[in-house]
Amino acid sequence: MSSITALNALNFFMADVRDGLGPFLGVFLQQQGWQPAAIGLVMTLGGIAGMAATTPLGLLVDATRHKRALIVIAAIAIIAACTINYFAPLFAVTAVAQAVAGIGGALVVPCIAAITLGLVRQKGYAHQLGRNEAFNHAGNASAAALAGLFGWWFGLVAVFVLMAVMALGAVLAVLLIRPGEIDHAAARGLTAKAPEPLLPTLFGTHALLLLAITLMLFHLANAAMLPLLGQAMVARDPTVDPAGYTAATVILAQVTMIPMALLAARLATRRGYWVVFVLALAALPLRGMLAGFVVHPLVLVPVQMLDGVGAGMLGVAVPGLVSRILDGSGHVTAGLAAVMTLQGVGAALSATLGGLVAQHYGYGAAFLVLGGVAAAALLLWLAASSILRPAGAVQAA
Repeated sequence: MSSITALNALNFFMADVRDGLGPFLGVFLQQQGWQPAAIGLVMTLGGIAGMAATTPLGLLVDATRHKRALIVIAAIAIIAACTINYFAPLFAVTAVAQAVAGIGGALVVPCIAAITLGLVRQKGYAHQLGRNEAFNHAGNASAAALAGLFGWWFGLVAVFVLMAVMALGAVLAVLLIRPGEIDHAAARGLTAKAPEPLLPTLFGTHALLLLAITLMLFHLANAAMLPLLGQAMVARDPTVDPAGYTAATVILAQVTMIPMALLAARLATRRGYWVVFVLALAALPLRGMLAGFVVHPLVLVPVQMLDGVGAGMLGVAVPGLVSRILDGSGHVTAGLAAVMTLQGVGAALSATLGGLVAQHYGYGAAFLVLGGVAAAALLLWLAASSILRPAGAVQAA
């Protein structure tokens, strides 16, 4: 098996592991009698832990040649944390477990991005990012389908068992990547003899800061929508099967993300990353409006397809644009991690914002508030086009 094939397999198996229980956690805790605000708070605590660790972990990934070992450690930590969640769904225990899972998840993305850049270099990065995301979303869709099926038969415990199996597949896949084929200088975007100074690179690059703020707003709007959609439908109709409905929301989004990721890679190569971001950011306000005004269970179809458009494209565009902005600095992974830190701020606050609005004003109002935040992200991106468009322009052949 080639290293690229093993990388594709890693993206497939790690998809279900990286985000921990994801939307299934909210439904599981709801079944244990938790209120929406408490569910949102515990998710926020996990997000904060991951956020705090992201930039230091990015520095570690840039500095180390043991990137494969870091992925193995992350997978084991996430599975252990989710197992504890199942056996002890108490607030304090769940909060600590979510913190561990958040830190593990924060390590996965920069590791895979660095390994990818080290294997294919800058020239092949956009194309392989599309493949990475396509395999990632195929893995998520497959895992969600199996979780829904086995969850219907055996209950939500099947979700926990499935994650452990996927983690084993991820560990085997990363071990099949040949370490000698990873160019660790290319993996961190280092073309000079020594890296540029770190802090001026991260905080003095306007395009990087604008990108990070835009993504913080996007994730503040986006992160809570999927868990709230599952909770809203279960609350409105007690006959809805929680595992099956939550799985359906995930599958629809992930299946849409596969062609969107491949399209994003194609657009980035031919038109640049700026237009990819416009399309991705525009999908989220529409998603919030639909979820807010339509209460029929079938609203999940267009709502989750729009999720697939936004997330599928950004999964390719974010690491690709960061690598362009910081190419030659030696801090590409640290820069990606710094952007992810601000993303994490938005994502961590999203669950609390959505949970509080849902508890006091209803689920419809929560979706509309989140959609308004998404519109702000799009407006910022358009307003800063004079800086961001050149940064994401098509590279010369």
